[in-house]
Amino acid sequence: MANPIYRDVTIKIIEELKTALATGTKPVWVQPWSRINLAIPRNAATGRKYSGVNVVLIWLATRAADWKAPYFLTFKQALELGGHVRKGEHGTKIYFVKDLAFTEDGQDEPQVDERAVRHVRMLKTFTVFNVQQCDNLPAHIAAPPAPAVRHSDGRDPLIDDFVATAGAKVVEDGDKACFVPALDLIRMPPFASFSSAAAFYATEFHELGHWTGDGRRLARRELPEGRFGDRQYAAEEWIAELTSAFLCCEFIVDGDLRHAEYMAGWIDLIEHDDRAFFTIVSKAQAAVDFLRGQILKEPTPTYVAPFTDVSERLGELEDEGSACEDKEADRIDEYQHRASSNEEPAL
Repeated sequence: MANPIYRDVTIKIIEELKTALATGTKPVWVQPWSRINLAIPRNAATGRKYSGVNVVLIWLATRAADWKAPYFLTFKQALELGGHVRKGEHGTKIYFVKDLAFTEDGQDEPQVDERAVRHVRMLKTFTVFNVQQCDNLPAHIAAPPAPAVRHSDGRDPLIDDFVATAGAKVVEDGDKACFVPALDLIRMPPFASFSSAAAFYATEFHELGHWTGDGRRLARRELPEGRFGDRQYAAEEWIAELTSAFLCCEFIVDGDLRHAEYMAGWIDLIEHDDRAFFTIVSKAQAAVDFLRGQILKEPTPTYVAPFTDVSERLGELEDEGSACEDKEADRIDEYQHRASSNEEPAL
């Protein structure tokens, strides 16, 4: 029997995407992150940031209730801090996955041969409340100081160093943004060609998401017909979009939606698989965690400015028709053609 938790979350995301399509708006993970209430949510008692699907679910609840701060507590934590949740308040459900290991006879025996161990993933549900739903909390919990907003339309040295130190080679050249597997680099149009710094960095974060999926890193792209079959391309684009959203939020960069035309494909994807959104968000979170891990591993920035031999090689790849792995234009044309002829899009 399917777990109703997965279905409940999937229904929420389908509603969000359908509303965005119908109204011409953007889904909740595309936001002006200079609005502090939709920053990465965290537990007000421990300071721990929520991650994965919980971030998106809390963003949905925060937008609906218009809470002013992204800080949350369990009912018990509010009591332990000397406060309480107000009567009649409704909490937000969040989810945690716990991995359990059993031997064939059902006993938990960590000493046995790993081949005889069966692994089971258990999904646990918790309810959290925004600090605005509570009374009598300590002042530093009820009204935590807002982080300073870093907002300018120039280059951001912190983000440039983050990308470089993660190990990604970035070339600003031409008029396409894409990850080029053959050269293992990200190609970006020049910074000055973007309408804003936010547009540049949101796009770069998207391509950085694709970069993490290469076989030299997280190997998401090693299985083109894997978990999602012929919907793998739509899944990968969604992973990159959410990677960009998480990074935009972290660096307080106003977000952007690079592929609004794929939202119908994302609806199709999760309508066929209740667990798909959990998987996609977890892979986006894994991409962000991988990048953070690279920062700790590699202390020396390796940012690559445009240079002649790379530009020449990119030109050769363009002639071969393989400079951009995404090939957005071809995919969009095919999608629109199939949509107009009532054919199922090959995502």
